[in-house]
Amino acid sequence: MTKTKKNFFFHKNKPPLIIAEISGNHGGSKKRFLNLIKLACINGADLIKIQTYEPKDITLNKSSEKFIIKSGIWKNETLWNLYKKACTPFNWHDDAFDIAKKYNKVLFSSPFSIRAVDKLESLNCKIYKIASFEITDLKLINYIASKKKPIIISTGMASEKEIMLAIKEIRKFHNKIIILHCVSSYPTKLQDVNLQRIKELKKKFKANLIGLSDHTKDLTSSYISTAFGVVAIEKHFKIDDKLKTPDSSFSITPMQLKELKEKTVEIFNSFKNKSNYSENVSYKLRRSIFAKKNIKKNQKLSTSNIETYRPKIGVCASEYFRILGKKINKNLKPGDPIFKKNIV
Repeated sequence: MTKTKKNFFFHKNKPPLIIAEISGNHGGSKKRFLNLIKLACINGADLIKIQTYEPKDITLNKSSEKFIIKSGIWKNETLWNLYKKACTPFNWHDDAFDIAKKYNKVLFSSPFSIRAVDKLESLNCKIYKIASFEITDLKLINYIASKKKPIIISTGMASEKEIMLAIKEIRKFHNKIIILHCVSSYPTKLQDVNLQRIKELKKKFKANLIGLSDHTKDLTSSYISTAFGVVAIEKHFKIDDKLKTPDSSFSITPMQLKELKEKTVEIFNSFKNKSNYSENVSYKLRRSIFAKKNIKKNQKLSTSNIETYRPKIGVCASEYFRILGKKINKNLKPGDPIFKKNIV
């Protein structure tokens, strides 16, 4: 854990933490919303994220052309209507935090307004997330950072300069920052994921840890990112494939969430630097040098009286040429291993 960052949660020497993003997958149902949190808790999520806003926290109730989405899965929706469908009402939050606490999980949120931050502070929210679309809202970022809680920041669409400005604002208060590589395309095509950017972010922001916010339809890019050393992977989470919600086309099911947690741990462990205990048995099956006929004391070792066989008992087979012409200090019978102490 990075020094001076108590309760920072994330660690570069541990498997990536899996964040289940509930977003608008509740479909307007509080019961479904709370059930999603429960399912995330019991199916492998390390952290559960929600979004704290109501339409007035993000946009204006207008239907003019500039307020209508022109393409993609939300084509022809007004911003107000989209956020009205997808929002998590403030009066749902208390129960959400209670459920996470019951399962001993950390639930946190992306606030989209000052009043949203205040609501989350009243619930003792332990982490804050800055969404990609809010990375240029330095007023909001400043207020979030002033709470001195760890901050996760998504970087979809953001230039290096924009990321630096946001981080500079946070660093006025602290540097407990996780930077997530993100592509703000919904869903993101695999060929557009650009995972190489994780390496670029790690190189440019060495004082911070790097993660992935994955908007693809499956788990491929999440698995690959584990090999890049991410400390967190965020995936949108839904109950099943039946219900269609604003985010369902790029969200994963409980079964996929469980698989994601298990596989990322396996992948992480496959990259760890450690002695390979599993090879110890095989190591003993290497060849070593044996007498292949009777060898008398003080007799020279030669190609005619020694041979290499499995298993590894005495002198390693790699020493074969080095010991030719050396003498032996005891009588040996065919099949006797030759040890270093026998060579003079």
